[in-house]
Amino acid sequence: MTPRQGAGLAAGVCLLAAAIGLTLGRSGAAVPGATAGLPHATPAVAALPAAQDGAGLRLPIACTPGHDCAVQNHVDRDPGPAVRDYRCGSRTYQDHNGTDFRLPDQAAADRGVDVLAAAPGVVLRIRDGVPDQSVRVRGAAAVEGTECGNGLVIDHGNGLTTQYCHLASGSLAVQPGQTVAAGTVVGRVGLSGQTEYPHLHFTVRREATVIDPFQPGPARDCPAGSPSAPGTALPASLWTPEAAALMPYRPREVLNAGFTASAVTMEAIEAGGLAPAARGGPVLIAFVRALGLQAGDVEELVVTGPDGRVWSEVRGKPLTGDRAQQMVFTGRRLRTEAWPAGPWTARYRVRAGDAVVLEHRIDIRL
Repeated sequence: MTPRQGAGLAAGVCLLAAAIGLTLGRSGAAVPGATAGLPHATPAVAALPAAQDGAGLRLPIACTPGHDCAVQNHVDRDPGPAVRDYRCGSRTYQDHNGTDFRLPDQAAADRGVDVLAAAPGVVLRIRDGVPDQSVRVRGAAAVEGTECGNGLVIDHGNGLTTQYCHLASGSLAVQPGQTVAAGTVVGRVGLSGQTEYPHLHFTVRREATVIDPFQPGPARDCPAGSPSAPGTALPASLWTPEAAALMPYRPREVLNAGFTASAVTMEAIEAGGLAPAARGGPVLIAFVRALGLQAGDVEELVVTGPDGRVWSEVRGKPLTGDRAQQMVFTGRRLRTEAWPAGPWTARYRVRAGDAVVLEHRIDIRL
């Protein structure tokens, strides 16, 4: 069996569009409008000198991007109807005013992932008590005025503030007026406000103007047609060198991948806890959920067994548009008493034209 399934992120809200079958078009996650007590300013991007001599913003979440979390969306640098991240790519969406650090699934959020103060400062205001429930369940009307969900704002002096949104209900660990050091635990990642996947929405501002911490200068001209290469030199960011090293620009990346003995759906991946593969399992399925795939990309997923032969595979057609997220899986039903013992491998590749632009390998032993 080689079905494909995916889901796109609905523009203007931190949503995952419910797509069963083919993936919906690219969009993104947002925290739009003004929220009571935790306002979101207009997404104009201000210039700010980069941090020097050890100063700067630390990673505001206790995870490692590219390992157990991912940067889902960057600040939208384009002042018009188009979208553009700081690398001239599409890892953003219309008017997105912050950086989204996404957890791989709800199970990770349930285990607890701390949100950290990115720099020393004083807590200006907080909000807690907003339910940890997807906006697709609560409805947009229920979160109007509290789109940020549970969160806080920290004043770092000289008009610089950082805002932290979508924290878990009851997890706020600070109070207004409290002085915090960089790295102080201020709460945990949750599912509150206008979102339907657990993540931290992190916004930097100078006064009321959004600053992109990855490129604090004014938006630059972009070459027509494609993003700048990951190795292209850019002005220094606001991140500390240690934080910046954890967040190289990733045009595409894998968020989830594995083998399972249960049916694969986007909802099951998002929930976490898929049944592990087993020799006597009714099915053996390899799956991948990737972020940031682009129009024209072609996916393939190939499973080989202990004997080295291909047991299952899927090769897709060129994508018709960019994808905020995309899921693919392939596998077989058990026809004998058990799957062959030994090493199993799944190889995932994404091609853009003749080039392999993303690859991931999954290894298990049954």
